[in-house]
Amino acid sequence: MNQPAPVAGVGQELEAEAPGRWRQLTIISGGVLLAFAPWFSASAVGPLLERAWQPTGLDLPLLTVAVQLGFAAAAIVLALSGAADVIDGPRLFVGGAIVAAIGNLGFAALAADPASALPWRALTGAGLAAVYPVAVKMLSGWFRRERGLAVGALIGALTVGSALPHLIRAVGATNGLAWQPTVAIASAIAVAGGLLVGVAGRSGPLEVPASRFSPSAAIRAFREPSVRLANLGYLGHMWELYAMWTWVPAFLAASFVAAGTTDPAAGAAASFIVVASGGVGCVVAGILADRFGRTRLTIAAMAGSGGSAVAIGFLFGAAPPAVLALAIAWGITVVADSAQFSAAVSELAPPGTAGSALSLQLAAGFILTGVTILGLGILAPAGDGWRIAFLILAGGPAIGIVAMARLRGRPEAVKMASGHR
Repeated sequence: MNQPAPVAGVGQELEAEAPGRWRQLTIISGGVLLAFAPWFSASAVGPLLERAWQPTGLDLPLLTVAVQLGFAAAAIVLALSGAADVIDGPRLFVGGAIVAAIGNLGFAALAADPASALPWRALTGAGLAAVYPVAVKMLSGWFRRERGLAVGALIGALTVGSALPHLIRAVGATNGLAWQPTVAIASAIAVAGGLLVGVAGRSGPLEVPASRFSPSAAIRAFREPSVRLANLGYLGHMWELYAMWTWVPAFLAASFVAAGTTDPAAGAAASFIVVASGGVGCVVAGILADRFGRTRLTIAAMAGSGGSAVAIGFLFGAAPPAVLALAIAWGITVVADSAQFSAAVSELAPPGTAGSALSLQLAAGFILTGVTILGLGILAPAGDGWRIAFLILAGGPAIGIVAMARLRGRPEAVKMASGHR
C-alpha cells in the first residue's frame, strides 16, 4: 500500500530531529529504575528495624518522610540555582545517584537508631532530586510526538525501581539476610544506575534550558484557574500515592500473618509485585492520555485507586491471593496518572511560568506526602485501623476527581493533549 509523501519540512524534520531516541529512552529509564532503589529501603526492612531498634510511635515512618522532605528541599534548591543549566545532564544524574547511594549506605553502616538515621535518609532524598527531574529534562530533549509515552515509561521505571528493596528483602529473607546488607545492596544498584546514564546517556537535540524557580512566575501561573485545578488534582493524587507505597508492605505482611501465612518472604515478594505493577500502569496511561485526554485518564485512574483503597481495608486477613489481586489493581492505578498532572500544568501555564509552577507543584506534593505517611502511621497498624486509614487515604483521589472534572469543563482545557482535554 502506497504511503503519502511527508509534508516537506514537517514530517521529515520530526523524523530526523532525534535519531536514537528509543535507545536513549531505554538507557535513561534503566538508569532511573536502578537509581531509585534506595528510596523505600527503610520501609522494606521495617520489620527487621523493629526488632533491632525497638522504635516507638512514628519513628519508622519518619525515615520515609525524611526522604520526601530531602527531595523537596533539594528540588527547590536546584531550581533556584539553575544547576541543570550549568551542569551537563548525565553528569548531574551521576552525581545525584551517587549522593543517594552514599546517604543510603550511611543509613546502613552508621545509623544506630531512628534519630541518627534521619539525616542519612534526607540525604538520599536530596540525591534523588538530581535524578528524576534531570531525567525528565533529558528525555524531553529526545521526544516531541511521543513525549507522553516517554515520560510514562520513565515514571514506570521509577516505580519499579522504588519497589526493588522489597525484592531484595524477599530474596534475602530466605537466607536470613540482615537489614544492613539489604540496604547496602540498594546503594550498589543506585551507583550502577548512575554510571549507566553517565556512560551511555545523552541530552537530546530538542532540550531547552531548565527554568529557574521564580516565585513571581509561579504566582502568575497559579492565578490561572486551570493551573490551580490541575495542581489540586496532583495534590489529591500525592495524598494517596506515597502513603500507599510506604504502608502497603506492612499491610500485606500483617494481613498474610492474620490469614496464617508466616513466611516473611511472602509479604516482601507481594510488596514488590504490587508496587512494581504500577510501572505497567504508567506506560499504558501515557499512551491513553495522549489519545483520549489527560482529564479522562486521571479521573479514571483516581476512581480505580480510590475505590481500591476503600475496599482493600475490608479484606484484611482474607485469603492472600484475593488480597494480592486487589492490591495489584491498586498498585497499577495509584501511579498511572502521575505524569499527566505535570504535563497538564506545562500545557496550561502561561508562557515562561511552567518551570516555576512545576517546581512549586513538586515541592508542595512531596511535603504533603509526609502528612499522609505519618497519619497512616497513627491509624494503620491494626485490623480496623487499616480500614479507617485507607478510607481517609481515598479522600485524596475523590478531591482530585472533582478538580479534574471541573478542569475538563473549562474552555482552556483544549490546550491539553492536542485538544483531547
